Formats: sequence, C-alpha cells, structure tokens
Amino acid sequence: MSVDQDLAPPEPEVAPLPEKPSRPPRLQNIVRHDLPASIVVFLVALPLSLGIAVASGAPVAAGLVAAVIGGIVAGSLGGSVLQVSGPAAGLTVVVAESITQFGWRTTCFIVAAAGVLQILFGLSRIARAALAVAPVVVHAMLAGIGITIALQQIHVLLGGSSHSSAWRNLVELPGQLLSVHGGGALVGAVVIAVMLGWKYVPPALRAVPGPLVAVVVGTLISFLFTDIDRIVLDGSIFDALQLPQLPSGNWAGVAMMVLTIALIASVESLLSAVAVDKMHTGPRTDFDRELVGQGSANVLSGLVGGLPITGVIVRSSANVAAGARSRASAIMHGVWVLVFSVALVGLVEQIPMAALAGLLIVIGIQLVKIAHIRSAKRTGDLLIYLVTVLGVVFLNLLEGVLLGLGLAFALLLWRVVRVQVSAVPVGARWLVRIDGSCTFLALPKLSSELAKVPAGAEVTVEMTVDFLDHAAFEAIEDWQRQLESSGGRVDFVEIGSARMAGADAAPPARGFGRQVWDEFLGPWRHRASGGDALRAGVSAFHRSHAHVVRPHLDGLRDRQDPDSFFLTCADSRIVPNVITSSGPGDLFTVRNVGNLVPITGDHSVEAALAFALDELAVRSVVVCGHSACGAMKAVYTGADAEGGLSSWLAHAEASLERFRAGHPVVRAARAAGFDEVDQLSMVNVAVQVETLRRHPAVRRAVEERGLVVSGLFFDIAGARVLEVTADGVRTIDGDLGVGL
Repeated sequence: MSVDQDLAPPEPEVAPLPEKPSRPPRLQNIVRHDLPASIVVFLVALPLSLGIAVASGAPVAAGLVAAVIGGIVAGSLGGSVLQVSGPAAGLTVVVAESITQFGWRTTCFIVAAAGVLQILFGLSRIARAALAVAPVVVHAMLAGIGITIALQQIHVLLGGSSHSSAWRNLVELPGQLLSVHGGGALVGAVVIAVMLGWKYVPPALRAVPGPLVAVVVGTLISFLFTDIDRIVLDGSIFDALQLPQLPSGNWAGVAMMVLTIALIASVESLLSAVAVDKMHTGPRTDFDRELVGQGSANVLSGLVGGLPITGVIVRSSANVAAGARSRASAIMHGVWVLVFSVALVGLVEQIPMAALAGLLIVIGIQLVKIAHIRSAKRTGDLLIYLVTVLGVVFLNLLEGVLLGLGLAFALLLWRVVRVQVSAVPVGARWLVRIDGSCTFLALPKLSSELAKVPAGAEVTVEMTVDFLDHAAFEAIEDWQRQLESSGGRVDFVEIGSARMAGADAAPPARGFGRQVWDEFLGPWRHRASGGDALRAGVSAFHRSHAHVVRPHLDGLRDRQDPDSFFLTCADSRIVPNVITSSGPGDLFTVRNVGNLVPITGDHSVEAALAFALDELAVRSVVVCGHSACGAMKAVYTGADAEGGLSSWLAHAEASLERFRAGHPVVRAARAAGFDEVDQLSMVNVAVQVETLRRHPAVRRAVEERGLVVSGLFFDIAGARVLEVTADGVRTIDGDLGVGL
C-alpha cells in the first residue's frame, strides 16, 4: 500500500452489531499500522545508532542507549506524533569535540544539562524562535558535518585512525591510501555500493532498509578475513549504563558546549518536525511540547551514559513511509532496540568497524544535498552556504554557524536597506526614480544621481519607497530647493508607503503595501464631503497613479476594444472594474436603476447594446445585480415612487411576477440564506438575461460568433460575486454548498 493510501482519511465505519463487539479502533490501528512501521524504523535505527557512536568517539553502547531513550521518552512526550528521535549525525562533530576536551563522563553531564536547557526553551514557549535561523545556514551546517564525518571515516575504512581535525584528515589522506588495509577497504566499499545502489533494486526488496542490508552483507564478507577490527561491547546495554561526572574546571567552556548542543539539537529537531508535518495529513506538531520531550530525553540519556538525542529525519521519513499512524510506532522502535541490545550483544560484536565506516561515509555524503546548493545559488545565498560549510569543516561547528549567521544577517541588511536610484532625461523633462529603502546609507548614490539633473530642468521624481529616514528626506529636499531656485520644477509621484510629507515630523517607520492599496482603492474613506472630495481625489490620482496607467491609456486613445458589455445598477457601492479585476478599456459599462433592460419606452440600453455588438464586437454580455438593492426593495414592497422612478420600475414587473411564481433561482438563493429582496434581485438578473437573449442582435451574435450572455450577483456584505443561471445560483470559485 502506498504512503498516500496509508494516510488517506479512513472510510466511515459502520456501527458493529451488539453481539459482535470489535476491538478498540486505536488498538486495531496500532497493530495494523504502527507495529510493522516500528519494526522498519528499528531496522533503520540500529546500524545508524552504532555508526554515530563510533564516529563520535563515544562508547558504542551509548548509541544504543540514546536510541532506546529517544524512541520511548521523546516518542511519548514529544509534540510531533510521527517524528522518531535518537542519536543524529548532526551532533557527531560536537560530541567528538566535547569528548576530546572534557572526557566521556563529563560529556554525559553536558548532554543532561543541555536537556534541561531544552526543557526551559519549551516551557518559555520560544520554540518557534529557533525556526528563525536561516535555512541556508542549517543546510550548510549539515553539509559541513557530513563532509567532516566522511573525512574521518574514510581513514577508518582504509584501516587507519581518524585525526582530530578535518585539515589533518585531508592532508594525510594520500599517505593513508598508500597503506590501505585490503580486507577493511573491501568491506567498506561493498557497504557503500549497497547503500548507493539500494534505490535501484525492485520495490519488493526495498521494503527491507538499505542500511541494514549493507551492514549485514558487509559483516558476512568480513568473515573471509581474519584481521578486521570489529565492534567491542562490554556486556549488555545495562552494563554500559554509567552516571555522569561533574566538570573539574573550565566551566565557561562547559557552558558554551551545553548551549551549543542544546541549540543544535533543538533546531534540528524542530526542522525535522516541520519536514515530517509536510509528509502526512495527521495532527500538526506542538513545537513547545516537542522541545520539552526532546529535553527530557536528553536529561535521561545524559544521566545514564547515552549520546545526545534529536529528531532524526531519516528515521522519521521511514516511519511515515511505513504507514505509522501514531506515536506508538516510535515508542515500540525504542523497545525493539532495547530487546536487541540485551539479547543479541554477541551479534552486534560481529559487525566490522569498516562496515560502519562505509555506512557513515554515505550518510555524510547524503548530508550534502545538491538541491540545497542549487537553491542557495538561485536565491543568491551561495556565499553564505560556502562560508558556513568551510567554517564548520575547518574551524568548528559553532564558529562555522556563527560565521554563516553573521554573513546572512549582513546580506539581509544590505538587501533591506539598499535603494535603486536613477536619473535620466525623458523628452524635455528628467525622470528620477527612487526605489527601495531610502536611508543615510543611500546618500552617496542618491547625491550622485541627483547631481546629473541640470539646473533649471523640469523633473518628475517617482518614489517607490517603503522607508525614508530624515537624512535621505533632507538630502532630497535640499536638492529640490536648489533646483527650484534656479528656475526648475520638481513634481513628486509617490507610489510607496513612505512619503515626503511629514517625513521630518516623526521618527521614520516602515510602511506596508496594504497602506498603498487602501489609498488607491479606498480614498473615499478619508475624503471631505462635497466637491472638494472629487478635487482631492483627482489631485491624488495625478500625484500617485496617473503615470502608472498613462502608457496603457495612451495605447487606447484612438480606439477601444472592450471584452464585455456590462449592464449593472447605478448603486454607488458597485464598482465593476474592482469586482471583475479589470482595467481601463475592458468593460463597456451601462448603468441604470435596477440594472433593467426596457422593452419599450427607453432607448439608452438599446443604443449602447447596438454599439457594443455592431461596432465594438464585444465577446460577452453581462447583467450584474446586487444585494440590498433599493430598486428591488421598492418593487417588492410596492412602495410609491416619485417622479419618473415609478414608471421606470414598471420595467421590473415581469421579474416580480416570476419571483412570486417560484422561479428556480429563488430556491437556491433561499438555501444560501438570502432574504426576499435579494432573492428578487437574483430573479431580476435571470429575467434580464432572458430578455437580452431574445434580442435579435444578441441572438444573431450568439449564433454567428459565440457571444456569451450571463448574469452576476454581487453580495455586498460578503464581497462575493455569484453567477446567476436560469435554474440556480453558484459561486464562481465553488466555495458554497448545496444549490450554489
């Protein structure tokens, strides 16, 4: 069964008959899905846990201890249902450095202290803050760790010993190649070949984890040789348990190591949880609880002599792919590791060190992902990636990450505060464009470009600026004053949210695109009443938006080619171009009270329709009504209308008759919760559409060139546009239910 099938919502269950009670559904799911998934994860975790312990320079059993505690404790307490935790390659370099500097038992104390810090992170509810680390730095950190592991283990594979630094491992590699141990190299090469080639075997065989197959094959081949180093365990996993030791000094170094392990383990666990959430459709991760669970596991692991624990994406993805449904899978995988470590110690001791070295080399290489490098190149972050990788490999993990974060912050600052400035002559005028965040950092470039404008020139300054500090404002204002004193003129076209007006009256603040949209779409909210409102609006249009639409309008000055004839109500709340996302030249709009098509007595709609069909050859004809229509309310209530309005509304009598007769639209509108007046408005749209379809010119255009005639209804309160048909109403995007 595929992963998608496993994660699909279950079919509705039929209630069982009383005489045949079934087992609890949760137990059924555990037995059916989580139990087999836990076995798969166990088979993946076992060789990886051993290999990571060897690569870290820790006792081999420490990897098994961490796998057991990671599965049972982190699986039970963590906030990610399907994440599997245990020792991870991402902390190998840090643990090896800690063991070299402080010794193994003090490293156990550091692991426990890091767990306490993780619990505090979770309880303080700052888990999501850990996700603020730039992904490119995390990817590069993992790549650097992978390269470091590969450089270490290639010496082990060749029969030698790894060195304390990546540089020494690199420079002494040629000498190691000259003294290669044939048996170990062959075993390691076979393991690498199996690991890399396992994805090409038939799907039925791939059900068995590749790392397990590689280690088993390598172990079997190793029996052909008598002088191959193998794993050494001093008894069962219980014999390896030991209490940590307090540091004897250098508490500053210990504190830094505690912080390093806590931060890396937390970030790696949270990023892994995010990745796991993308693989399934079940409950999402509680990030604060996840840190508490990971911290609890690390406290216990450190107290009994285990490696540090994190969420591991390799095991977690295997868990999801195997069909796990709950945290029971992760917990049971820890139980299986415990059982194996107690009952089958002799079997573990048959595994050759070269086999684990080959396994770790492949794991290290796989941490360097080509997709991450391509992404960094595509997004302009390749330098950050390279600096972080080199720092992790040749300095240490913490310094490499700090270098990457520092460079990422510097690059972010440069991208945020940079501004593009240009000054070019356009005809008789000069055009100055200022785009971006205009701060004191931009003054050299700003003054250089403004100096190109000759004295006495007429200038348009187009400002698409989201931040304007006082230094930049003062520089632009001084330049404007100097130019105008020489007889020139400066007109500002301010599109961005940061404006010259008032820039010196308050501290600068970054504006948002919403402010620009509000100003463009809704200036009526801020205008004064009366004629001054229109004058203010025209002035704002000239100042802010005229130049944007001018090129488009210039292309339409001698012709128009609208797509639609759009008949709608005269109601001021209906803005056809807004609700249809159209612009100048798209709609040939006719408006009247009630969006009516008079049969006799009025020729305005007839004339506009004839012009749209014969001269403009529109592709569609649309009638658009709306909610809370005053015309339809008057028709529905029979209220007396004064002047010519009464005779005009007589054209809607046919709509009222169809409404009372139970037009099909009424049922759909009522089911959607619209009141009687709105139901009448929808029926009116349907009736006007029918009237237009009977029009000779419309009927001819439909037959000859496929003219489309349709009806719309605008729900003002919900800002929804509905389509009105002859037999119902439906939303354009299909987000409503029955009848729509």
